[in-house]
Amino acid sequence: MNIVSAASRLALARACVAAAVGIAAGALPAARATAAEKTSAFESHWQDGKAELNGYRLTITRYGEQRKGTALLIFVTEPFSTSKSVKLDHPEKAHGDTFEALKLNFVRDFQTGIYDYNTMVSVFVRSRDISPVKTTFSSAEWCGHVYEELLYEPRHIADRTSSYFENESRTQRIRRFEDEIAEDNLHVVLRGLRKDYLKPGERRRVHFLPGTFYRRLTHTPLAWTSALIERSRGTESVSVPAGRFESSVYTVRVDDGREGRIWIESAYPHRVVRWAWRPAAPSTGKGRALAEGTDSGELTGSARLPYWELNGPGDESQLKKLGLAGGSGRAASSASGGAGAAKARTR
Repeated sequence: MNIVSAASRLALARACVAAAVGIAAGALPAARATAAEKTSAFESHWQDGKAELNGYRLTITRYGEQRKGTALLIFVTEPFSTSKSVKLDHPEKAHGDTFEALKLNFVRDFQTGIYDYNTMVSVFVRSRDISPVKTTFSSAEWCGHVYEELLYEPRHIADRTSSYFENESRTQRIRRFEDEIAEDNLHVVLRGLRKDYLKPGERRRVHFLPGTFYRRLTHTPLAWTSALIERSRGTESVSVPAGRFESSVYTVRVDDGREGRIWIESAYPHRVVRWAWRPAAPSTGKGRALAEGTDSGELTGSARLPYWELNGPGDESQLKKLGLAGGSGRAASSASGGAGAAKARTR
């Protein structure tokens, strides 16, 4: 962990006064932080040996019907290998082959009739500039498994997909663009942890890569499209199960017909308060197909915890901090293993 000066701590306090009082009271309006203040806030906040865990009430359209479920956004920093594109077990032995990555695990669990879906998107970016490094996706449901991996090379993205469907497993490479953004990275980039992606009232047209989760549910091939991303001029007070938060609103209009809105907490650490995707067309005809795979989430709770240590009997109680205890995520009610089980050393 880096040693933070008194001046840096003062900058952090200015940048995240609302976060310091906890989630229960919601967030208060805060002045925009400078880039230097955001840098100080990042180093202090994200190198405390814990992960940020955010629980959400999920609604997802699957097979033409709205389904209820739970979602988690899990953010944590960890040492990452440049050559192997994996988390390092012994970074002190890597000798220059390591950098600090910020990882997002985006978990979605929901029921579809008799069977359920368990999916996760893992996004890895460089902590120093939030540039993308790697994305993986996995889906487990009663029909079978699917796994996809995208590695960000300097000029291309290398993609590998393994699927239980006959004609979906493949490897391919697609070119990259200077103005690109992947849908899977939105919940990292739009938080503005190092610097704002857009200034208030600003808009930007970008090359847009539809997300692995959305493409899985719609069986859409990997391909670039275009999107217009716009940030609200002011903030909006939004109420969710976790409380009321002053938030900036980002609107993402994708050329594939979808429109997404993402509410980002104004105060540091700029958590994702709510998101909602919908088809641009009506809910019948073509719009019905477009609605497939669109989802929304509302923050139910948040905590900073070393979750990899909380795997013993009774640790399920920690889910209450995320607003998930008793929910459909099953983790809240699952029995733990033997009392003598060792704490996990990895995450």
